[in-house]
Parts: sequence; structure tokens; C-alpha cells
Amino acid sequence: MDSGENTAPGTRPLLFVSYSRTDLARARPVIDLLEQAGFDVWWDGRLEGGENYLQSTETALETCACVVVLWSATSVASHWVRDEAQRGRERGCLVPLTIDGTMAPLGFRQFQLLDISAWDGRDEAAEAARILVAVRARLGDTAEDAGTPPPAPPPPPPKTPALSRRTLMIGGAGGAAALGLAGAWQFGLFGSPASAATSMVVMPFANETGDPDKKFFSDGLARELRTVLSRNPRLKVAAPTSSSAIAGEDDFEIGRKLGVGSILRGSVQRDDARVRVTAELVEIQGGLVRWAETYDRALESIFVLQSEIAETVALSLVAEVAGDAEARQAAAAQGEIGGTRSVAAYEAFLRGYALYDLGAGPETDRAALTQFDAAIAKDPDYAAAYAMRANMLSAIANAASDQIEVRSLYDKAIGAAERAIALEPKLAQGHVALGFVLNNGQLNRRAALPHYQAAEKLAVGDADTLRSVAIFYSFGAEQAAERDRAKRMIAEVLKLDPLNARAFRSAGNIALFRRDYTAVIGYMNRALELNPNLVSAQSAIAVARLMQGDAAGALVAARAEKVPMFKLTASAIALAKLGDAAASDAAFAQLVADYGDAALYQQAQVQAQRAAPPVALALLEKAYVARDPGLLWIRNDPLLDPLRSEARFKELLSRLGS
Repeated sequence: MDSGENTAPGTRPLLFVSYSRTDLARARPVIDLLEQAGFDVWWDGRLEGGENYLQSTETALETCACVVVLWSATSVASHWVRDEAQRGRERGCLVPLTIDGTMAPLGFRQFQLLDISAWDGRDEAAEAARILVAVRARLGDTAEDAGTPPPAPPPPPPKTPALSRRTLMIGGAGGAAALGLAGAWQFGLFGSPASAATSMVVMPFANETGDPDKKFFSDGLARELRTVLSRNPRLKVAAPTSSSAIAGEDDFEIGRKLGVGSILRGSVQRDDARVRVTAELVEIQGGLVRWAETYDRALESIFVLQSEIAETVALSLVAEVAGDAEARQAAAAQGEIGGTRSVAAYEAFLRGYALYDLGAGPETDRAALTQFDAAIAKDPDYAAAYAMRANMLSAIANAASDQIEVRSLYDKAIGAAERAIALEPKLAQGHVALGFVLNNGQLNRRAALPHYQAAEKLAVGDADTLRSVAIFYSFGAEQAAERDRAKRMIAEVLKLDPLNARAFRSAGNIALFRRDYTAVIGYMNRALELNPNLVSAQSAIAVARLMQGDAAGALVAARAEKVPMFKLTASAIALAKLGDAAASDAAFAQLVADYGDAALYQQAQVQAQRAAPPVALALLEKAYVARDPGLLWIRNDPLLDPLRSEARFKELLSRLGS
């Protein structure tokens, strides 16, 4: 329902204002501003009784010089507004505004969107000036077609930093849109400080295949772009890795939560032979579309396409705060590392990563391993697939109950990680994978250290890598300096990836080592909000509750844990604290029966908390012989605090080394 009456055109430019009737209170200041500026404004409030509404609207749309669309949470769902905006787009005279921060709907995102949600309606406000400049910039393209002269030009714009021609003209929105974009930049509408200019978020790309099972491909493409862009030393790249955390939220709001300057988003359509990718780079402040393009390519060209999109985005952002030469030098650092040129291998890898992202335990880890093995079968030189194979083998080993199987899995993980590094020494994920299995599988912290250090240097902007390094440092955090280092690193990870459940789980574990139990509970609850299926979070909450003296709360959390080994351990301790010795004994017996020597460390935790130090120490010494990865926690585990004054415990720490 929207604007227009059928009158003869006057000598002033005719503007058509399209909005949802429920937004009238927000629309009136825009209408009044345009009328006071000398424009002839058509809107539905001027319709006279008995007038043919549809005919008047159509006539206005066809004769106006400019269609001003007011997007809102209501108007994006209005067929009338969409139809009117569509006609404005077809005629090349569309000026989109957002009055409440809502993004324009699909099909209208290639145009710069001016955000006036903070406007208080005053004529002297900055938003008012921006509205008028945006309209006049559009009339400069369409006045001749509309048969009306444009109004007097605005005052000379203030001087702005020189921008490269590529920055201004890059994109595929068409000639008129490019001119409007350049005009907006010239008038300083969408400028942002350097810190915002080079920060961005890669949103999950929309799956438009019509097949929900192909979501792995669109999500994977976005993730791969994020990985490549994070290697650019001039970019700060955040990523909402948990799609459940952002479902239903407006892109602008997500960008604001992440504190970034720009959004990279897109959509993917594909069949067995071809892929269509639509991508756009949008500024948070003002909604300017810096670049947009649609690519129709053969499926095997997906790798070239990824590189092309990443390079274009990087150049568009970095060239604003640096020269073209420096921008290109920075973009050269973001080349693909450890990838493949096999579509079949790539698809298997993306399927595996989607399963890994679920973080739901051994079953999904084994399913992910199957996919990474399939990727390697299709491309035996796929370094990234070997790194992920090593990660999955280690994860499965951590949850396995048979000690012989555990050792076999860790041995295979070492082989896969070493193969990844041999194929690509600069692959940070390969170094993390090898460091992890050396540390967890062999308790060889000294051998693992150089690989974590290499990963830290190779992936300074990659949140996943930094998270792994932070956890490694936290395991050895016997000194305050080490604890502070791990704390600082995980804080940076949460800045880069604040919607990642795994990041919050890691932050919770690091807080547990610092004995900040309130923080543990807060971090783990946030992790579970982001991913309710995440394992190991509830058991950490149980430990924190135990240390706070809340055994009943600990038992509730323990029973909610999805990993049986951790569930039984925390339950046995909580039940003992509650005075239910029989139930505690039953839980402990079940732990021993189900896991045997694969849970020696967990058995020691129970016995330490049940005031049986000699039994607990004997179990820890047996765990040392078996190279139980639980011993990584021994330096900082609050459950073992009753043992720390024991000479045998100190001697065991000495044997474990630094």
C-alpha cells in the first residue's frame, strides 16, 4: 500500500515515497523534509476520495523522477513496497533508506542503503543532509529521463582522502548504481575510520539450491573465504561460525554485535555441473554496497572463483586506508594454502567440516573422519584434509574406552598431521594438529611447543588456530605470566569470533584453570546457548559448582553432560559430596566398567575428591605409564588440589616436565 496520485507533472522533480502504512510516523519526517527541499512528493496520504488507487499509483511510478523506498521490518514483507521498489530499480531511479536498521530484501541489496534509523526528524541533523544528497545524486542520473531539471547542486563537498579508482568503481551493479556510489563517496556519506574500514565479517552464504542437504556447500564456501581473508595482514576478519546463533537476525545487527565495519555475504545455487554465486560487500554504517557481483561458472571453477572474490574484497577494503600497491601486496599474502583442485575432494572436505562443526561427540566425529578420508582418496595431496583427518582421529581417541584403540588412533593421527605438514609446511592447521596429538597423545609438551608456535605465527588472524594455541599455553600455566598469556589470547579469539560455541568452551576451560568459577559457568552457558549439542560444557559447569560448594547444582549439570565418561566422573563426585555414598560408588563402578584404563585420570579425580589420596596417586602413576591425555590437566585441575602437597604428586609433575 503505498504512494501516489495522478496529477500533471510540475516543474519540480517528482518523488515517489514507498513505505508501509504502519510506518507512517517514521515516513512523515522524510516526506516533510523532501517537500521543504522543493521536491514534489507523491505518497498515499495525498490520495483524494474516490480516486482510482491502482491507476494513480502506476501513473506515479511511471512518471516520477525518483522512487524513495523506506525499508523496515514491516515494509520488507509488503508486496506493495516490493513491487514499487522493483519498478524503481527497473527504471534506474531507486533510492533505498532503512528507517529501523532492517536490511533491504534480496534483490535490492546491490544498491547503497542509507541507514536513518537514528534520525530524530530534525532538519539540521546529519541524516537529513544525507537523505537530500542521496536523492540529488540519483536525480543527477535520471533528471533528463524524467523531463524535469535537477535542483541546484549542493555546496562543494569537504575534502576527503584520495580513493583508488578501483575502490570507487569496483562491482557489478551497473552504470547508474556506480555513479550513485561514487557520488555518495564524494559527499562523504559513508566514510568510516581506518579501524572500521579494514574489519569485516563473513556471513554464512545462503543455500538457494532448494536442497537443505547442500547447505554444507554454501556454509563451506563462506568459511573457506573467511580462512583465506584472515591471512591478509591488513584485515581483521570476524566470523559467526555458529549459524544457529544468528538465525533470524538482521545482518546489520549481527555486524554491529561483532563490531566490524563491513559484511561479506552471498548466496549459492548449484547443480552437478554449474554454480552461481552472488556476493556483496556492504558497509555497516550507512549500508553502502561497496561491491556486488554474480558469477555463473562451471563447478570446477569454484576454486578460481573463491580466490577472485577474496582478492576483490581485500582490495576494496584495504585500498581505502592504503595505496593500491600495498593493498595488492597484502592480498598476495592471502593465497590458498593446502587446498585442492578436485571438486569431489572439496565437497567431501566441506561435508566433513560441517560434521566437525556440530561438535556432538564421537558419532559425528567418526562421520566427519569418513568424509575427510574420502577427500584424501579423491586427492592424495590435499594437505588440509590430512590435517582434519588428524584432528578427528585425536578427537575419537580422546573419547575411546579401549586403550589399545586409543594408542592406534593417536599413532594414525601423528602420521596424518606429519603428512599435512610435508605437503604444505605453511599450513597452520597441520601444525596445530601435530602439536595436539604430540601433547595429548604422547604428553610430549616439549615436542608440541614448536608446532603451536609455528601455528601462532602462520595464522595470526585465524580464531580457530589462536583458540587451540591458547588452550595449549593454558595447560602449562603454572606461572601467572602463562595464565595471563592464555587469558589474553582467548580474549582475542572471542573478539574475532564471538558467536563460536567452541571459543566460549575454551574460554571456560581456561577460566577453570584460573579458578574463576563464576566465569567458567558464564562462558559455558554462553557456549551452550550457541550450540545446545556441544559436549564437555556441562561437565565443566559441574566442576565449577563443586568448587563453589554447590554439590546439588553440580549433579544437575553432570547429568546433563553428553559424554558418558565426564558425566559419570562428575556425578560420582557430586553424589559423594551430597552424602549418597552408595550412588557415588555405583557411578564410579560404572565408570571403571565402561572405560577401564582409558579413564584412569577421571578415576583419580573421583578418588581425590572422595578423600582417598593414596588411591588417587596410584591411579595417576598408572595413567602416566599409559600416557593418559587427562594428565594435561594435572598442573591446574582444581579437582586434584587435595593431592598437591603430596611428595608423590610433586614427583609426578617433575616427570611430566615443562
